[in-house]
Amino acid sequence: MKVGLFIPCYVDQFYPKVGIATYELLQKLGCDVHFPMGQTCCGQPMANSGYEHLTTGCNTNFIANFSEFDYVVCPSGSCTLHVKEHLHDEKQEAAATEIRKKVFELTEFITDILKVESIEGNFPFKVGMHQSCHGQRGLKLSQMTELNAPHFSKPEQLLRNIKGIDLVSLSRKDECCGFGGTFCVTEEAVSVKMGQDRIKDHAKHEVEYITGGDMSCLMHLEGILKRQKSDIKTIHIAEILNTLV
Repeated sequence: MKVGLFIPCYVDQFYPKVGIATYELLQKLGCDVHFPMGQTCCGQPMANSGYEHLTTGCNTNFIANFSEFDYVVCPSGSCTLHVKEHLHDEKQEAAATEIRKKVFELTEFITDILKVESIEGNFPFKVGMHQSCHGQRGLKLSQMTELNAPHFSKPEQLLRNIKGIDLVSLSRKDECCGFGGTFCVTEEAVSVKMGQDRIKDHAKHEVEYITGGDMSCLMHLEGILKRQKSDIKTIHIAEILNTLV
């Protein structure tokens, strides 16, 4: 299958190794992966701030870059969800509709489309899994703990067979980290306090790494960890899964 690699703009600028790990992982799993060089921001920051009418250029450019692929895969739940719910173009609505159907978050694509149940990599560390809100509540990548329903987690499913990993069970498995896109700018104090609370749960379980499917959440937590001079590190799930043996 021909896969278009959709890398969020902040990942491209600040965490390119996450994009590289995603590319390499998909190749190892047998995909024909392509990175359209003309891609830019998907428009989520503007839409989150109430300016979705300014995302027209982003939408048109996204369609131009990703129409040719069988699937579009992104290592970010929030950006994936934005495209799934907000990609429209009056002049190319049929193309936009088609892309909305074939865009997937990385772990969702691996479990649901490639039908990979587990990955045998190597990561001998104690790890806490951060379930991002967009991925969990929007894309249904994992079960919400407030529901009386069977537990599942697509990211955790892929991590379970990683050699040496000690995946801890957090006290508050799906608590928001406080990032929230532009929320962390407009409500800085609340955002930071939420992030500090999220880190306390991981620290209580003595994790060495915090992982997740959204580098935006991890970036927020990373900033707080650095200010606390904590030894805990953040790592995107693609980087762990890419240790494929």
